Amino acid sequence: MPTVFERALAIVVGLEGGYCDERADPGNWTGGHVGAGELRGTKFGISAAAYPTLDIANLALPQAADIYRHDYWDRVSADRLPPPLALLVFDAAVNNGVCHAVEWLQQALGVATDGQLGPMTLAALDRAVATRGGAAPCAEFQARRMAFMASLPTWSTFGLGWSRRLCTLPYQSLTMGVS
Repeated sequence: MPTVFERALAIVVGLEGGYCDERADPGNWTGGHVGAGELRGTKFGISAAAYPTLDIANLALPQAADIYRHDYWDRVSADRLPPPLALLVFDAAVNNGVCHAVEWLQQALGVATDGQLGPMTLAALDRAVATRGGAAPCAEFQARRMAFMASLPTWSTFGLGWSRRLCTLPYQSLTMGVS
């Protein structure tokens, strides 16, 4: 039986896909901006902007899984989140950064936004799930993420694909609690 992390990883890797070196994507450049540094691309969602010294083209899935676990899953305390929300927050951490993902969760829960997922945020999550159920924090989290992504200057280029991703994730999150 796959763990919640393994199921979430399979979904995120499936959304991220294989190797891509689209020149218009700032994440594909080691300098984090189009034309800055080397065009090394992105593979499994691991980008040259985030990992400028990594050989992206030759990245293997087990190596990517280690990066995902350490740099994203663990940093958003995803093992502590309900599985559907863990997928949403994990995907956002990978795609938009850990700090953004935690801030959107905090905003969805109505707590102080500091980008650190600590005991106060987790207690607020427990209260929200107990009183409103798990769907409300998930929906609010996704709304915050969508608003942010729609405000990005690259929305006109990548917005339709991002919208598909954000609309697909809640349906995929429903499978996260199933054993």
